[in-house]
Amino acid sequence: MTPTIGRIVHYTLSEQDADAINKRRSDASLNLRSIRESAQGYIAHFGNSVAAGDVFPLIITRTWGDTPESHVNGQVMLDGNDTLWACSVKEGEGPRTYAWPARV
Repeated sequence: MTPTIGRIVHYTLSEQDADAINKRRSDASLNLRSIRESAQGYIAHFGNSVAAGDVFPLIITRTWGDTPESHVNGQVMLDGNDTLWACSVKEGEGPRTYAWPARV
């Protein structure tokens, strides 16, 4: 299939993705009191811990080409109040790749 804007695919987190997500969520928890008291409109990132290999939906926001092999950018919808912006992701298996959901 050829990726197009708005399609939803399955994204597999890499170790680097998981570390970054868990760090920002941990930092938010550590600074929650300060964030609440500042009332500056900061958004604290909360959600369940993630690990490399976890799979989440990715909404394609840009394609780099118009062939089935085209790379994509998109927003990974995490199990929390935040997202991950994934850039130049290719279709495949393993970390930092996307796959088409199985038809059921």
